[in-house]
Amino acid sequence: MEKKAVFNDSGIEIKEVYSQNDLPEMIYEIPGHFPFTRGVQASMYRGRLWTMRQYAGFSTAEESNKRYHYLLKQGVMGLSVAFDLPTQIGYDSDHPLANGEVGKVGVAIDSLEDMEKLFAGIKLEEVSTSMTINASGFILLAFYVALAKRQGADLKKLAGTIQNDILKEYAARGTYIYPPKPSMRIITDIFEWCSKEVPKWNTISISGYHIREAGSTAAQEIAFTLSNGKAYVKAAIDRGLDINIFGKRLSFFFNAHNNLFEEVAKFRAARRMWAKIMKSMGATDDKALMLRFHTQTGGSTLTAQQPLNNISRVTIQTLAAVMGGTQSLHTNGYDEALSLPTEEAARIALRTQQITAFESGVADTADPLAGSYYVEKLTTQMEEEAGKIMQQIDNMGGSVSAIESGFMSDAIAASAYEYQRKIENGEKIIVGVNKFTINETHKTTLFKVDEKIQQSQILSLNNLKEKRNQAKAMESLEKLSAVIKTTENIMPYVLEAVESYCTLGEIADCLRKEFGEYGK
Repeated sequence: MEKKAVFNDSGIEIKEVYSQNDLPEMIYEIPGHFPFTRGVQASMYRGRLWTMRQYAGFSTAEESNKRYHYLLKQGVMGLSVAFDLPTQIGYDSDHPLANGEVGKVGVAIDSLEDMEKLFAGIKLEEVSTSMTINASGFILLAFYVALAKRQGADLKKLAGTIQNDILKEYAARGTYIYPPKPSMRIITDIFEWCSKEVPKWNTISISGYHIREAGSTAAQEIAFTLSNGKAYVKAAIDRGLDINIFGKRLSFFFNAHNNLFEEVAKFRAARRMWAKIMKSMGATDDKALMLRFHTQTGGSTLTAQQPLNNISRVTIQTLAAVMGGTQSLHTNGYDEALSLPTEEAARIALRTQQITAFESGVADTADPLAGSYYVEKLTTQMEEEAGKIMQQIDNMGGSVSAIESGFMSDAIAASAYEYQRKIENGEKIIVGVNKFTINETHKTTLFKVDEKIQQSQILSLNNLKEKRNQAKAMESLEKLSAVIKTTENIMPYVLEAVESYCTLGEIADCLRKEFGEYGK
């Protein structure tokens, strides 16, 4: 009987057995040393565990604040904020295009006042906060910094991340506002300003997560993500910034799927590739060569059918992220294919990380899969496969050109189609979906957002505009509008507008008038 070939999702053929013959020149790499294949720290989790985050944000700032306090009591080490769609694309809650979307997929933040409510009772100097925000990321960062100043925090100690990765929005996700070139100007302004004002802040989280969610393979995920990273680095160098300074504040955001070894190899290959890329672009400081990354378990892998099965999937993905050397991790709730996670689902997701950390033993040694014939060979193959794709992008002139030509979006769409085709014809088994199905008689309790919150958010917005110093607010917006036309850094002016209680929509509109909107 002829044996059927086995391939992983990146199209790499998997051999029946691996041996030392697959590694004729074994690379003896050390954790914490270039090219960091085995991890960015010498002892990895023996020295410090990864940061356990839970992504939360829904409805109003007050409701999200309750969830944050709950998560902190459960042992979360860092907060990750989800924003609603109007906030993500720079619209206040009273904008006509915000109708029906306020507070739905994240929290509605219209002003500094909302940020004050969001973090009430939480000292920003004592937590690390990751904000999944891109096109309007510069405004949310200003809200956060303004609140920290009001709390009397030392801005030099402020720790966290804004995603701020606009290139993947054009390729995979779609929550962009401005065209690519002015968007890159905003990002380099953030790099420059943060290096002076909030030096511990991660100024960008270059995201492969959404690229993978849109249907890419693991190899495409790292190829497109690292190509985007190169584009940001080049823009910063062209701005005159020091790669050894801003390079230390770059971070990445990857997905974790169910093929354990493919995912571990992906993370290891990405670290090795990025170290070589940064070295070739002039970085000499070890910390600027390190690829540090946050991981979120795969949202697209969760199934609405037999949702409790998702706990097992998230556990496998957690192991992949940890054995791949992640610096922080968010684990999805088992019910997220159906709704926002309930408190029970969020707690189980966090407990999955805690059990992995304290009971599984995988944190006891750095890179526990190092030396595996299979994992080492697969790491090299992932690097080679991703390298071929990156060379195609380089030949086009880089990420911006590849995005504008449609290369990235077309490649992602083709991979997504092929993956779905395999599910539908049974080549790929999804437990509970196309095999091992049951007639489900019970229903999972769902989390629902109150439809009335839009009106309460609009009422708060109107009250804010009535009580603020209107002349001061308008003056700060005029200053911002003027500086946009120059090459001066916009961030000090955005912060001034925020502290004058200008709204997110008002600030975003200043830039819309000058830059226009992408696709319009």
